[in-house]
Amino acid sequence: MTSEDSPTTAICSAKGCRTPAVWSVVWNNPKLHPPDRRKTWLACDDHRQHLADFLDVRGFLIEVEPFQPGTSQW
Repeated sequence: MTSEDSPTTAICSAKGCRTPAVWSVVWNNPKLHPPDRRKTWLACDDHRQHLADFLDVRGFLIEVEPFQPGTSQW
């Protein structure tokens, strides 16, 4: 196991991707969650747009922001 694959390294949420995350894709499904609930998918540079587009088409996307390791967002 490399340091990039350690259990404490945040990785991209895209299926099959093992790249360290650099973006937080923040979303909420209004049919299931109260308006103040913020769920987060993590994304690498390669998958940021794909994950954001997937959520945006469904009306779930709130924002995309730089991922800050050590915060409680994930």
